[in-house]
Amino acid sequence: MTQRVVVAMMEHETNTFSPVPTPLERFGRGGFGVPTGREVYDRFKGTGTGIGAFLDVADEAGMEISTPIAANAAPSGRVNADAYRTMSDLICEAVEAGCDACFLDLHGAMVSETTIDGEGTLLARIRRLAPDLPIAISLDLHANMTDAIVDNCTVLVGYKTYPHLDMYEAGQQSGRLLVRALAGEIDPVMTWGSRPILAQTLRMGHEDEPMGPLLEMARRQEAEGLLASSVFGGFPLADIWHAGLSVVTVADGNRARAEEAREELLEAAWSEREQFVFESRPLHETIAEAKAMEDGPIILLDHADNAASGGTQDTMAVLAEVLDQGLPDVAMFGVCDPEAVQAMIAAGVGAEMTLDLGGKTDMPAINRVGEPLRVTGRVRAITDGVFTVTVPMGRGTQTDMGATAVLEIGDEAPVKVVVCSRNVEPWDPGCFRSVGIEPTEMRYLILKSRIHYRAGFSDISTRDIACNGVGVTSSDNSLFTFVDVRRPIYPLDEHTPATPEYGPPPEPV
Repeated sequence: MTQRVVVAMMEHETNTFSPVPTPLERFGRGGFGVPTGREVYDRFKGTGTGIGAFLDVADEAGMEISTPIAANAAPSGRVNADAYRTMSDLICEAVEAGCDACFLDLHGAMVSETTIDGEGTLLARIRRLAPDLPIAISLDLHANMTDAIVDNCTVLVGYKTYPHLDMYEAGQQSGRLLVRALAGEIDPVMTWGSRPILAQTLRMGHEDEPMGPLLEMARRQEAEGLLASSVFGGFPLADIWHAGLSVVTVADGNRARAEEAREELLEAAWSEREQFVFESRPLHETIAEAKAMEDGPIILLDHADNAASGGTQDTMAVLAEVLDQGLPDVAMFGVCDPEAVQAMIAAGVGAEMTLDLGGKTDMPAINRVGEPLRVTGRVRAITDGVFTVTVPMGRGTQTDMGATAVLEIGDEAPVKVVVCSRNVEPWDPGCFRSVGIEPTEMRYLILKSRIHYRAGFSDISTRDIACNGVGVTSSDNSLFTFVDVRRPIYPLDEHTPATPEYGPPPEPV
């Protein structure tokens, strides 16, 4: 008898300090709305994504596939209550209609207006509808783990790369483990734990210490027989009780083995806790350092305003400093300023214009108001902002920048600024090439990114310099008022013990 499986995606990394709203429309991509029904299969089959892997696994197993929704939004503030309800309802209705298994491509750091644990709340709801339903999920490396997530699924696998080059592999591993469990070949048992470390995102690259060695340890545990071992750095800009570093291990019927592997990883992480803190340098100093360099392209990371961590993508501090110090041959991606794009469209390609660029969004969480930068330049390109991702991270999916234009500032060795209408982090060179800029020909590339840029730019750049600009994705913890995260937690509390005695965490809803 053919088994029926529900395959869906509901992904969002929520920055609770971000002023950027998250309505349902934000979960659409590629110039279209949020895909549902057959459109999910057509758009994601064959892509390098978690849901693409789940679809492949289901097809390999000869399953009948139900695809209620595939929703993914760029990180921003809390998910609108209506958006969360709509996405959850579609998935739960598909489960309630009857199925033998469920594959869910989730993130693990979703906070909505109605729940601090978007994924755990969804999974608990599914469990109430179908108490014995086998459920496989894949999660982002930045997931903030909760009991509700682990207790309400059968098998769980997290990414082992940042940038996330293995989204497909994580989904494939999770899906195949569930297929084996359905066949009675394995008996997955999961265990999880955490350490009170509010690790910073810039210290979580899989090629860097301290995260790289932890991920390699997890791979070794799997090579030695563990079904799955996942290290989650957590998402530190979610002011919720559960934020922080955690580990989930899955063994074949042997809970003691899973617990042993979990503790090995957690102890290793705790011993390196000081390395999870990123120290910034003054902006003027880093730009001056870059100006003295001759080889390129040199990447200038505007990491405090990273769209893929909930940044407004319109703060102008780094660009202003680059212009003040007169760096030549610069391309920047990108400033999210729909108002400026429309003004550039109205002016037309070739027009010279002066406009107040960026700075349209206030950031009350860090006590900053938007500060536009007045610039004069020439409109060099206008596009619809849609291109297809070619790098492994999300390969085959479409990126929708919204209406997009290029402003060229200066006549000799100009600064070329890509101005878009939607929040998009630059991890695929298509963000430049689609608007007529060849990144390899530039001396400097300003990228509003943290680590994901490496997915498409690591082979292009000669050096990378972190530039401490302005924004709600800053690595300066003193800018943020943490109210709900469990305390003590390192580094907010320097003398945090490895296993503090906390009261019970709040209910997810």
